[in-house]
Amino acid sequence: MVHQLGVTPVRTVAAGSSQLLPVTPALGAVTALLLAAAVVVAGRGLLGYGHEVLRAGLRAVLQLGVVALVIAWVVGSLWTSALFVLLMFSVAVRTAGRRMTAGPDWVWAAVPIGAGVLPVLAVLLAGGLLPRQGLSVIPVAGILIGGALSATSLAGRRALDELRQRNGEVEAALALGFEDRDARLEICRTAAATSLVPALDQTRTVGLVTLPGAFVGMLLGGATPVQAGAVQLFVLVALLLVEAVAIVAVLELVGRGLVAHGGPGGVR
Repeated sequence: MVHQLGVTPVRTVAAGSSQLLPVTPALGAVTALLLAAAVVVAGRGLLGYGHEVLRAGLRAVLQLGVVALVIAWVVGSLWTSALFVLLMFSVAVRTAGRRMTAGPDWVWAAVPIGAGVLPVLAVLLAGGLLPRQGLSVIPVAGILIGGALSATSLAGRRALDELRQRNGEVEAALALGFEDRDARLEICRTAAATSLVPALDQTRTVGLVTLPGAFVGMLLGGATPVQAGAVQLFVLVALLLVEAVAIVAVLELVGRGLVAHGGPGGVR
């Protein structure tokens, strides 16, 4: 993470101290044990996500393994790095879109994710803050796309669920003379806006409750605490902007009826 935003290490970490966790067979065993425990808790707790937890864990193993094999080749060229970022974007769109709706409207998830991420990346690249190399572009793009994915997924689901549960109030607003868009937004805006709370909490409590990965990674990579703190602050503020833009874009899509609950009885 030290070079992600053009920061140059000013000291060398002592040998043996640059790993957050030692990569040993014991780490693999503990990881498998934790995944099994998560599956059991989710299943026994009747959360409805027992199998999803298992599938997510197994997919993470496969995907990280593949990425570890190809990442060295991908980052060697700006073009292949751009294709990899496009792949991340495509997967994020499908994931967030399918979380929002089971219908064909899921493709609209590209709008909030793109609207949040692309301007920030463009400013970083145009301003020279982000070196034009895969080793810099891919991690930063991944952080921003991940934040936009979460915000889009949460905002879309909460907005559509609110409209479905309070459909009568939407009809009442229409009867009072509200336009379709305004009637929908009047009902679902507050619920969707709560999707920004996780990012707000993360920013408010940084350094007090959690030490985020960018901060720790830079320290382990040899950066000073001031450098690590500055980059982590940028990441958190950028995520606030990306997620806020994504939520506003989702609300606009839902308000205009471009995204609705899939299947029979979908609310538009």
